[in-house]
Amino acid sequence: MKTVIFACVHNAGRSQMAAAFFNAMADPRKARAVSAGTQPGERIHPEVQAAMGEVGINLSGAKPQRLTDELAQGAHWLITMGCGDACPYVPGLKRDDWPLEDPKGKPVERVRQIRDDVRARVSKLLEREGWAP
Repeated sequence: MKTVIFACVHNAGRSQMAAAFFNAMADPRKARAVSAGTQPGERIHPEVQAAMGEVGINLSGAKPQRLTDELAQGAHWLITMGCGDACPYVPGLKRDDWPLEDPKGKPVERVRQIRDDVRARVSKLLEREGWAP
């Protein structure tokens, strides 16, 4: 079982979308995802919850969490979400950065575009790594 951590600063938008898509689309016997942030927000952005709800993914129970050493222990990948110098670094993990715009406060049309970009990137990752069902 491989574990992928999707991380951004506030863990309230992009990384939550990525982990939710990953867990919905991956073969659960092969891989799972968690999301975290370096400075977690208080809640998931409402516009992100709404956009994910449109595609059948309910984030109402999701909560931002801090990226800790304990959380990173045993993970295989760290995928950051374009957070620049604020992106976390965890030694020993494969790493990728997806330069994605923060959806916070954006119009719903833009949030949908970001959501769809996240879903496409997750799909490509699953195919490339052989984690798709």
